[in-house]
Amino acid sequence: MKKVLRFFKWTIILFFGTSIAAVVAYRWLPVPCSPLMFIRLVQQVKDGKQLKMVHRWVPLDSISPSLSQAVWACEDQNFLKHNGFDFEQIKAAYEEAQKGGRERGASTISQQTAKNVFLWPAHSWFRKGLETYFTILIEVFWSKQRIMEVYLNTIEMGDGIYGAEAVAHEHFGCAAAQLSKQQCALIAVSLPNPRQMNSGNPSRYMLRRQTWALRQMRFIGEFPEQ
Repeated sequence: MKKVLRFFKWTIILFFGTSIAAVVAYRWLPVPCSPLMFIRLVQQVKDGKQLKMVHRWVPLDSISPSLSQAVWACEDQNFLKHNGFDFEQIKAAYEEAQKGGRERGASTISQQTAKNVFLWPAHSWFRKGLETYFTILIEVFWSKQRIMEVYLNTIEMGDGIYGAEAVAHEHFGCAAAQLSKQQCALIAVSLPNPRQMNSGNPSRYMLRRQTWALRQMRFIGEFPEQ
């Protein structure tokens, strides 16, 4: 029993030590890859598809400011106000589900970033607990600008496409810094399902959502640099 307890004690110490060290390191270092990227590669092999993983890290000041503005407006308008969790949206999503409405996510940009960088896509209380833990860590150690920078560089933006620089080249033939406001709005509205909604070849539904996104962007203003 003592050996078992010692094993669990050192496992817990190792987990907390390595996770905190990783979060602190990524406060400055680029994130080279994510668990989802490797999961998608395995899925491509299983489906007999050609392997594709396009990912190019660029700093936030090399990404069009309109993209930060667009995802802020579309994904998490309270991003600058909350500490990682938007309890108003969580409550609204729960009440909507209780009334028989459509299920919708209430994950913040911080939560999505924690999941993208450190975890895997799954629906379980265990993974949700880890997501909560990592969300708290990045809110403590990273600025909102750093969270946005990591988010825009790691989020899935198409089939085998990850991050702003990759989607800019793959879908629009330009660098992330050259993306127009209209293109940024299309990218933002594709994020709920980027493998089905192609920002480079938008459907009528996406174009309607783009109009909505542009209105939200005018309402919310520019994302602060500092």
